[in-house]
Amino acid sequence: MSEFTVDHRQPVLADELPGSIARDVALVVAGALFTALLAQITVNVPGSPVPITGQTLAVGLVGATLGMTRGAASLALYAVLGLFLPFYADGASGWEVIWGASGGYIIGFIFAAGAIGWFAQHGGDRRIISTFLGFVVGQLIIFAFGLVGLQLATGEDWGWVVHNGFTIFIVGGLVKAAVGAVVLPSAWLLVGRIDGPRPD
Repeated sequence: MSEFTVDHRQPVLADELPGSIARDVALVVAGALFTALLAQITVNVPGSPVPITGQTLAVGLVGATLGMTRGAASLALYAVLGLFLPFYADGASGWEVIWGASGGYIIGFIFAAGAIGWFAQHGGDRRIISTFLGFVVGQLIIFAFGLVGLQLATGEDWGWVVHNGFTIFIVGGLVKAAVGAVVLPSAWLLVGRIDGPRPD
């Protein structure tokens, strides 16, 4: 059954690959490395200490592709590896990033990947509109954590925090959600798990 449902777990794209534990470990590592790669795509925003990056797109793709548990584990691994390796945006690393303006967003990645993964496990990544909405929800989770972290790191008032940590990123977030909404249903078409493209 390809429609979104809340009561039955469906396979995610990663489940189409053969293997078990070794496959899962490799996929978790690959997801972390993919996120680190997209983290290097950055655009600095005047007035904001938080850059636009490809990380949030990676979070959605990894979560939906791997599912809830593996997706969250992959982003947790990314967060940990970034403490020691130049995996965060602009090649940054270390605890100072976690305690800084971007730290809340990185923590939010873990929960967002898990949520998007859960959504995908229930068929939410097989249609354009449902996938788009899943990515939007995932990004809202990231921003929820990110805004708290940004306020704690900067001490600025909430108006400044919301503007510089959320409002100016809305358009970019919608674009990333649209990319995910095209990529994931298309991937399912390629593996032959859904019929021809249908709008929601």
